[in-house]
Amino acid sequence: MEILRTKDIQSIIFQIKNIIDSNQDKLMELDSVMGDGDLGFTMTKAFAAAHEEAGKSEEKIPGKLFTRLGMVIAKTSPSTMGTLIATGFMKGGKSIDSYEEIGPEELAYFFETFVRSIMERGKSVPGNKTIIDTLFPAAEALRLSANESLVKSISAAREASLKGLDASTKMKAQHGRAAYYQDDSIGKQDGGATVGTYIIEGFYRQIVQA
Repeated sequence: MEILRTKDIQSIIFQIKNIIDSNQDKLMELDSVMGDGDLGFTMTKAFAAAHEEAGKSEEKIPGKLFTRLGMVIAKTSPSTMGTLIATGFMKGGKSIDSYEEIGPEELAYFFETFVRSIMERGKSVPGNKTIIDTLFPAAEALRLSANESLVKSISAAREASLKGLDASTKMKAQHGRAAYYQDDSIGKQDGGATVGTYIIEGFYRQIVQA
């Protein structure tokens, strides 16, 4: 697959939903260590709503569909993580809403805007043990491989996000409830960073394996 259209976006959201559904308990467990333990529930609820909306949408512009899905996530899951991801989809979608098809260049721009908007909304940067630590390297990998095929670009992004997750586990948390744990957060896997890898994985499965 070398071009994404709205029907592919619908399938990507379905992939992300399935991944999160399968890992709901894991997310709950990760979040219970340094958070309030409801991350699995809120993410399941968010992407169930996004999947429902995507399935009934007649939108023909991928970026506009992403924006709409962000709005649905914001309404359905107004938690901290839900709000950040919703912002990413809304801003990222708006950045490419003049394109009827998404190739490597457009996907790179989407994720660059996605992660930048999360950084701005959450007032955080790479290295703070958050979702940014998996999405930022993925966005960088997409940009560096934007002249390659879509398959190679998303494969590079997937690898970068997983490496980012590993690196973030060794970091000390700087934001949210996890920050209260200070040095005790080192060595613990962050739930938000994990969600970031699931989002990239959803794109990867649709582009490479569909």
